[in-house]
Amino acid sequence: MFADVPILLVLVVLATLVSLALAVVLAAQGGSKREHRALARRIAAVTRSAADEAEEDQADIVKRHEMSGVPWLDVLLSRQAWSRRMNKMLDQADVRAPLGIFVLLSLVSVAFTYLFLSLYIDNLLLRIGLSVLPGYLPFMWIKRRKLKRMEAFEAQLPDALELVGRALKAGHTFGSGMGMVVSEFADPIRVEFQKTLEEINLGVGVTMALDNLMDRVDCPDLNFFVVSVKIQNETGGNLAEIVENIALLIRERFKLKGRVRVLSAEGRMAAWVLTLLPFGVAATIHVLNPSYMNLLVTHPIGRKLLYLVIGMMTMGIIVIRKMIRIEV
Repeated sequence: MFADVPILLVLVVLATLVSLALAVVLAAQGGSKREHRALARRIAAVTRSAADEAEEDQADIVKRHEMSGVPWLDVLLSRQAWSRRMNKMLDQADVRAPLGIFVLLSLVSVAFTYLFLSLYIDNLLLRIGLSVLPGYLPFMWIKRRKLKRMEAFEAQLPDALELVGRALKAGHTFGSGMGMVVSEFADPIRVEFQKTLEEINLGVGVTMALDNLMDRVDCPDLNFFVVSVKIQNETGGNLAEIVENIALLIRERFKLKGRVRVLSAEGRMAAWVLTLLPFGVAATIHVLNPSYMNLLVTHPIGRKLLYLVIGMMTMGIIVIRKMIRIEV
């Protein structure tokens, strides 16, 4: 059973220790980085000469972002396309921790899972396949957090646009209307609109600032708003009426989405039952008659049937998911 385990165990334990050490270093550097920067700013403010102040008047407004506190890991991640996508997802999820923390956490999860499974499973490929699954958990958490934040932004958007429309009707500028949203609304729309206002105040054009807002926020309804404002800037028109019509359109879309969700509730419940029922039946039989279920693991034909069933169930879950997910 353990013929191929010693070498793999040594490699996995070594990788686990290295990952843990890097995670500790990242956490320590992330906790002290803010204090170090504050201290550096104070020292620079005291020792800075008049010539240095004149040179620093040309401020660099480009945001510097690190994917990891470890230089070589930061360079490695910055060269990967998937890491840039994940880094953008971190910003959309409003997660302050660098991407390197989640990468190392994923590696540690995979290593520990492999060590645990090596005690019970002989098949090397099966161990590796099952060990990869926990590695996705940190990134699934990021994705789930991002979806919740985007849903909250989408729910706030109609009221925010109505406020901007009323401000425009009252004679305020577009920037003043967005400033009212920043002062009156909670996160996440307050944070995103505030970033847009800061960019405009720093000299970025309104069109480019709105494009940056659309790039930061994954919300189709916001795209309608940004495109409408850009068209209005080029062709003219009543911006207040346009903004209010977009807010009304978003509210009607919410109503249709809720109606579709109600009508598809029965299908979603049936999907959950069909997905969980085989696992529940297998667990019940294993408790009542363990020797009966052990044949699926110990006998060669049983293992082949088990792999076949897992594959067919996976395909069935994917098909059911496609059937019950209706985009509005």
